Amino acid sequence: MTGIREALALLWTVPDSANMVQENEVWRTWGEVRRSAERIDEELARLGCGPRSRIGVVLSNRTESVAAFVAILGRSRVLLTLNPAQPARRIVEDALRARPDVILAANEYWADEEFAAPLAAAGIVGLAVDGPDARHVVGDAPIQQRPDEEDPVAVEMFTSGTTGPPKRVPLTWRQLEAALSAVHGHTGKGRGDHEPFTGPVALISLSMVHIGGLWGVIQALSEARPIVLMPRFTVEGWADAVHRHRMIVAGLPPAAMRSVLDAGVPKEKLASLRAITAGTTFVSPELADEFTSRYGIPIMIMYGATEFGGAVAGWTKPLITQWWEHKRGSVGRPFPGVQMRTVDETGTVLPEGSTGRLEVSSPQTGNGVGDWVRTSDLAHLDEDGFLYIDGRADDAIVRGGFKIQPEIVCNALRAHAAILDASVFGRPDDRLGQVPVAVVETVGGAENIDVDELKSFLRTRLTAYEIPVEIHTVDALPRSVSLKVDRRRLLEMVDEIESSRAR
Repeated sequence: MTGIREALALLWTVPDSANMVQENEVWRTWGEVRRSAERIDEELARLGCGPRSRIGVVLSNRTESVAAFVAILGRSRVLLTLNPAQPARRIVEDALRARPDVILAANEYWADEEFAAPLAAAGIVGLAVDGPDARHVVGDAPIQQRPDEEDPVAVEMFTSGTTGPPKRVPLTWRQLEAALSAVHGHTGKGRGDHEPFTGPVALISLSMVHIGGLWGVIQALSEARPIVLMPRFTVEGWADAVHRHRMIVAGLPPAAMRSVLDAGVPKEKLASLRAITAGTTFVSPELADEFTSRYGIPIMIMYGATEFGGAVAGWTKPLITQWWEHKRGSVGRPFPGVQMRTVDETGTVLPEGSTGRLEVSSPQTGNGVGDWVRTSDLAHLDEDGFLYIDGRADDAIVRGGFKIQPEIVCNALRAHAAILDASVFGRPDDRLGQVPVAVVETVGGAENIDVDELKSFLRTRLTAYEIPVEIHTVDALPRSVSLKVDRRRLLEMVDEIESSRAR
């Protein structure tokens, strides 16, 4: 099987005229992407960025990001993701904590003083990247050469930890190569014998800063498949891309799946599809059955995490044919080479069928096979090896596949001059799985809070998916004898507030 770095090196044998990336319905050739990648590489090399140099990228879904992948990963540098969905101050805070050697971003970011000034003051080197141009704009810190490592890191990206705030997770080359091998072992597919960038397209509808979007690009580059980038998901854009490119398999998170159903996309638009993959968050079997009933397309549910570099379990079409009726609700079977077990809070391995904390061992995790990684998921495995996710062991809210830590939202609310304290919880949602709801206690017991103004305030501190869908005001948050917020009483108060509104 062709490895990721070997596949990146083979790109230089591809004709410049080959269509490689489609963005906003315009194809960019390999020659265009190559020139951009070479320009980025030239600037990084001039600055002294060799193998293992850490390069931060404000990773929007655009052709320049694909070129950055080639220039960074193709030279064994480390790709450090920075989330463009965040306000500028959050991107800067992330960058100052992570301290990459260089940051790549579009000109519009460097034109924003709130973004550029603190990075320049910290001495972080910045490159403005737009089209084929890459130029040094801020910073002059010397780049330190890093020593060889036994298991070098390829990507550093954010995930949510089992508890507390999100953390940056390093993914090594070994993990990425093992993840690619596991996917090919699961699907039976690989690079194949097709001419480069002439095979089935890879539709990237998730943000590249999410493991699903990032992995989609890495896999497409490894398999020399043309890439269709969606700057953001829309039902119309996704359905048009599927129809235009006669796609056989496409990814669709459950929230997007519900949107496709609600929009009434005509069946003929999706006629080329033989399967849908879904795995950013829990997919209810009812939703999967509804989609299959409407369109005749099976849903291949997957289970994975950023720490694993992608999926580690899932369904295939043969498994669906044989087992779905009896195993609906499962996220499938572990991939080849993956072991799973559940444990109690003391770490004792539980018997088959018992719910506990899920642990995973595979070449994709930690130090590889033999190293068990404990997840924040509660799960059980049945007698036929099918995995069922039964819940979470932490307080994270999972909204459309994105994890939200309630305390981060609470801290943003507390920063407002009118808010004394806050509590945030997840409410079930048919489309997104969960959505955040906030309850705030105001300074001086003020009753009238401008919710729209408060949400505008939050947009300067939180990503869009972290902003609560509702904000309720109370005289005082209910507390237990230990002065912690009493969650049961809080939910009762919210029920009372919403019931009184409905009258």
